[in-house]
Amino acid sequence: MAEKVTFEQDMKNLEEIVKRLEQGDIPLEEAIEKFKQGMDLSKKLQNTLLQAEETLTKVIDDNGDEQLFEKENED
Repeated sequence: MAEKVTFEQDMKNLEEIVKRLEQGDIPLEEAIEKFKQGMDLSKKLQNTLLQAEETLTKVIDDNGDEQLFEKENED
C-alpha cells in the first residue's frame, strides 16, 4: 500500500518543480512534464485547502447539530 503524501510534502514538491522551471536550463519536453505535474499538485493543494476551510466553518452545537459559520466579506 502506498504511503499517503502529506499537504506539506506536496507543497515542497511543488516548490521544487517551480525552482527547476525557473532555472530554465531543462529540455522543453521535461519542462512541459514538470509544468503538468506542478499544475496537478496545485489543483490538489487547492482542493485540500478548500476542504479544510469547509471543515473549519462547521461546528457541532450542544445538541449534536452542525452549525455553519457565515463567511465574512473580505472587501
